[in-house]
Amino acid sequence: MSSEANALSLSVDIGGTFTDIVAYSETAHVLYTHKELTTASEPERGVITGIHHLLEREKLDIANVRRVVHATTLFTNAIIERKGAPTGLITTAGFRDVLEIGSERKYELYDLFLKMPQPLVRRSLRCEVEERVSAGGKVEAALDTAMLIARVEMLCGHGVTSLAIVLLHSYANPVHEQQARDLIAERFPDLFVSISSDISPRIREYERTSTTVANAYIKPIADRYLRRLSEQLTEAGSRAELQLMLSNGGLTNINEARRKPIEMLESGPAAGAIAGSFFGARSNAMNVLAFDMGGTTAKLSMIDDGKPHVAYKFEAARQKRFAEGSGLPITISTVELIEIGAGGGSIAHLDSLGLMKVGPESASSDPGPACYMRGGKRPTVTDANLVLGYLDPEFFAGGTISISREAAVAALTPLAAAAGLPVTEVAWGIHNIVNENMASAARVHVAERGRDPRRYALLTTGGGGPMHGCEVARKLGLATVVCPPSAGVASAVGLLVAPARVDRDATVAMSMNTPDWTGLEAAYRQLESDARGVLTDTGVADDTVVMSRFADIRYVGQGFEVVVALPGGPYSANTKTSIVSAFETAYRQIFSRTPIGTGIEIVNIRVSASAPASRTEPKTSRAAQAGDHRAKKERPVYYGSAREFVVTPVFDRATLLPGNSVKGPAVIEEAESTLIVPPGAVAAVEAQGNLVITLPVQPASRSTHAGATVDA
Repeated sequence: MSSEANALSLSVDIGGTFTDIVAYSETAHVLYTHKELTTASEPERGVITGIHHLLEREKLDIANVRRVVHATTLFTNAIIERKGAPTGLITTAGFRDVLEIGSERKYELYDLFLKMPQPLVRRSLRCEVEERVSAGGKVEAALDTAMLIARVEMLCGHGVTSLAIVLLHSYANPVHEQQARDLIAERFPDLFVSISSDISPRIREYERTSTTVANAYIKPIADRYLRRLSEQLTEAGSRAELQLMLSNGGLTNINEARRKPIEMLESGPAAGAIAGSFFGARSNAMNVLAFDMGGTTAKLSMIDDGKPHVAYKFEAARQKRFAEGSGLPITISTVELIEIGAGGGSIAHLDSLGLMKVGPESASSDPGPACYMRGGKRPTVTDANLVLGYLDPEFFAGGTISISREAAVAALTPLAAAAGLPVTEVAWGIHNIVNENMASAARVHVAERGRDPRRYALLTTGGGGPMHGCEVARKLGLATVVCPPSAGVASAVGLLVAPARVDRDATVAMSMNTPDWTGLEAAYRQLESDARGVLTDTGVADDTVVMSRFADIRYVGQGFEVVVALPGGPYSANTKTSIVSAFETAYRQIFSRTPIGTGIEIVNIRVSASAPASRTEPKTSRAAQAGDHRAKKERPVYYGSAREFVVTPVFDRATLLPGNSVKGPAVIEEAESTLIVPPGAVAAVEAQGNLVITLPVQPASRSTHAGATVDA
């Protein structure tokens, strides 16, 4: 049995290139970290291998691990790459083509060659059955069970292994979907089934169907992967509970994740946002742009008043980046962020006009960048950074991975020849393009929410975030960059501090002119009971659970709703004024005014149940190693502002003590990431271990305010 005195928490974040693993000692308050190349074909193999490497290196006993927390982008990738399970759809007669009809909107009105997102289920695997439930929940025609069984037999004969059942108005009365699920479970026990009243119990047929189909599409993959991972952890000697990160930034238990894997689509990026919130608060930076750049993608999330934004709609596999309506609508709660195909493995190339582009195609972990010497030949961002002197070939990933500058130069040379530029200039161009891509996306993301980016500090995480962060901040006009300890595995650290969380929603369609307060309160209590039960199964003590209520409210006649935080229940006629006031306040924040003399209606209700999942908040500061904190070496580093290599001191971050400061230009290395401090900037070490970089004031950003403090 695990010893409470030596209790460990373990977190695992699978990315497109690296699998990050963190072990945290609950008693010694020490973080142990490791990066393992992701094994895309069998991701659990990389996880188990990495855990073994970390525990053996640090002489830790897996029997002392009391919980394992996990995030992954595997299921998002399955949808993007169309590598899910063979999936079928059963729907009400007349609604076979909902997935293709969609919302009948073009995301680019004047594009004659517009590509709409392709359904995950082809038309030949979509079947109709006779049944009918009214919008009010009344059964108007019974489910034809004989037809249902015949349709399922036909789909199984065509190789379907997972089935989505989406019947009309099942959000109002799920009886037919539940009947169909039970019949299929009895006759076809090996078939995975997802019903919309479980997955997305709300109005709007297209969104509900798309979400349920996506859940069915990844459910066998998720079930198989999570089962294998759990079994291999047990075989390795672990008796710990396995918890999974959801897209909303909360944790859940493995059974809930296997039932509803669609809620894990953005689990990896969500962990990064939670880490940004956690580390930003340690530097008194409550307004933060959390910039997480890994091997395959870069993500950015806005954190206001210490909390990341949560959205209640999401689009997977967009045909055009940033174009709303070009992807598959998924009705889940998710941490709001932007993501671009700009990571260390992003491949650089010249387009048909001879202009340099970077990404979105990535070398991933196999074969990886050319400098990995694993078969990759095309130039990537990592190759460019190595040529520019930002990376140390002898200390990459703490010296666990060998990389070659010669191989990087060889990969860049054909591109340089085609562009008619020296290799160094091409390498800087690649680095600069990635920075500008991220800064441009950040500008749009912040502006769309009516914010001024200069109110924020940039918090950099991921293997590439600290390397690119100061340049991205400069382009955005920011004055401060925060780089936490173990920045390269910060998303995995975020998993350790994430709360357990469950979100539930349902359609009620209630007018505020004639409200049914008893029915509304009963509906909320049902959702709260369901959410509380999941938290109990996740190992959360009931007295730590915090319930929050929300509602999707609109003015009568509108085709959209505003998600509004509501006061706690119970609700009665005396509550009407506070609900209406909360809605009008939220509405004015978005549209500046409210219409006069228009009725209000509640369309959907939501609850969020959360509780701390860990008894101990990780302390991330590290004891400095013996010896002084002067530079350990020097090397030539290329700076775009100087357009030349400058001999730059290189510091070991582990030797920097709170109160120390380093003037740029400088390179500060740790095993998981490398921080580039540009000329004129100053990096100061805080008591909690964060490095806060103050950038030189620029004319365009003279009035910026960081919101971060630096201990003297």
